[in-house]
Amino acid sequence: MNQPADKPISALEALERAQWIAFAPMVFQAACVLRDRGILAALEASRDGLSLAEAADAAQLPIYGTRVLLEAGLGIGVVKESEGRYQLTKIGVFLLRDPMTRANMDFTRDVNYLGMASLGEAVATGTPAGLKVFGEWRTVYEGLAQLPEPIRRSWFGFDHFYSDGAFASTLPLVFRRKPRRLLDIGGNTGKWARACLRHDPEVEVTLMDLPGQLRNAEELLRGAGLLDRVRFHPADLLDPATTVPPGFDAIWMSQFLDCFSEAEIVAILRRCAAAIPEHGRIYILEAFWDQQRFRAASFCLQMTSLYFTAIANGTSQMYRSTTFLACVEAAGLEIEAQHHELGMSHTLLVCKPRTGSSTHGL
Repeated sequence: MNQPADKPISALEALERAQWIAFAPMVFQAACVLRDRGILAALEASRDGLSLAEAADAAQLPIYGTRVLLEAGLGIGVVKESEGRYQLTKIGVFLLRDPMTRANMDFTRDVNYLGMASLGEAVATGTPAGLKVFGEWRTVYEGLAQLPEPIRRSWFGFDHFYSDGAFASTLPLVFRRKPRRLLDIGGNTGKWARACLRHDPEVEVTLMDLPGQLRNAEELLRGAGLLDRVRFHPADLLDPATTVPPGFDAIWMSQFLDCFSEAEIVAILRRCAAAIPEHGRIYILEAFWDQQRFRAASFCLQMTSLYFTAIANGTSQMYRSTTFLACVEAAGLEIEAQHHELGMSHTLLVCKPRTGSSTHGL
């Protein structure tokens, strides 16, 4: 599923693409305003398009402001003009209606835009230098429960859009072994736990995460009436002294390990290997940028890595599969199965301690 090499382009095409990069912040902001001020929606609703005055009236904006936005939209390709009337293009329709595009745009605007100015400092220091625009935390996860709206809503909207879509196809893969006790590490808001509890009326789920995250999960699971089969285990796996509790039939991690550096991934997986019994399995759900069918999907994941660098923690990313699998190997785990193309973009790794591995039972 690796993407083919780029086709050769002319010098003129290369120069044009360079200008798109040079003006990318303006492109993004103009597209956001065209969407959020209702101009794109008004154009979509009009069969014959809108004049400048009609578009300004629909958006309740001055003629000047509407004109510069629409003319920028022509350059971006989200609108087209014929005989003084503006209409929506296919690109504009995707900006307005496509759920993935909306999740990506909101995440970029609300979570990343300001802090990304510190990317240079982040790559040089290995720290989330851009996180300071929100607060003084070591990682974004420590402050997630305290982030104001719409930042918090856009963060969760982005996270859930990609992970939740894979749940339906992963549940049968996890429950084919009929686990009775499942440990959900990095349980987030509890959506996977809720899916498990609804899928199997006999399973008991323990969520292991930071205290703030567990409070969010408890609220969701209480609302679903499922707390009787849920346990909570507050912990910070960045602390080397934190152990993974033993005795579970399955350990589940969804979009969790991409929040850590390679060395941290190895350390966490070693603790999981030590905790899982011989019959148990470790399930890792991740999106690898080199395992995508479409170039746009790889691009989205590669750009998301910059969020991890500048905002989240300064040390992790959306990994290339070979880099990640090397961590699994180094942790003393054997990959029993790989399931690709789950949901939007995910791979499920089914792992067990490697025979003779010294990590088991540590």
